[in-house]
Amino acid sequence: MAALLLLALGAGVAWSGHVYGVGSLTRMGAGYFPMLLGLLSIGVGLLLGLGTLARRAPGPAPRDPRLQRRHGADPRGAALLLLAIGSFIVLGRYGGMVPATFACVFLAALADRGNRLRDALLLAAAASALGYLVFGLGLQLQFNPFQWG
Repeated sequence: MAALLLLALGAGVAWSGHVYGVGSLTRMGAGYFPMLLGLLSIGVGLLLGLGTLARRAPGPAPRDPRLQRRHGADPRGAALLLLAIGSFIVLGRYGGMVPATFACVFLAALADRGNRLRDALLLAAAASALGYLVFGLGLQLQFNPFQWG
């Protein structure tokens, strides 16, 4: 299902990018990056689908408890993921890119019951620092790293 979703989403985004005009590599149009991202999504969807088909070999189910699926939804994980998205929106507006990224990654990491608090903190700190270096300094994205209000 994930592969089909990526294929459909990628096709829609690529078509939308094509409608806006792609241009050329030296004179990129408004649809260049959406079309490129759509084509990349299609490629990832194809790889995911082919990988899934290749792994469907008959045989017994894995006995490793970490590989077995749990039945039923995990409301804690779903709530933390929704809270992570909401925290990025609110903190991005009122706190800046670095606190928003930290809170989002931290809460999303805690959604996995296998992660420890220390690991989630380290991951959030690393993602915030890398995000600031790439988007703030490297690409000079107009998103204040820290702001109040």
